[in-house]
Amino acid sequence: MIEHILLFRWNETATQESIDYAMVELRSLKDKIPGIADVSSGKNFSERSKGFTHGLVFRFKDRAALEGYIPHPEHQRVVQKILNPIRADILVVDYEV
Repeated sequence: MIEHILLFRWNETATQESIDYAMVELRSLKDKIPGIADVSSGKNFSERSKGFTHGLVFRFKDRAALEGYIPHPEHQRVVQKILNPIRADILVVDYEV
């Protein structure tokens, strides 16, 4: 199994509505892209967050599934049309479980 962890910092134009929509769209990828075993997400409450306000974790069956997810048209649609306009920064960590 592969854990794909994403932390998001939003730009000043991001509304709560656009952030919520982005998180819903990201979670919906589980039903659209093969190899995603689980998805969880939430709002960060840590005081050590360095401005990263939301986290998301995808669990992939294997590295091949992760590699297929990145270029997948549905993933690219969410990144290009929904995330990029409101994202100031992202931190990604991938590791094998």
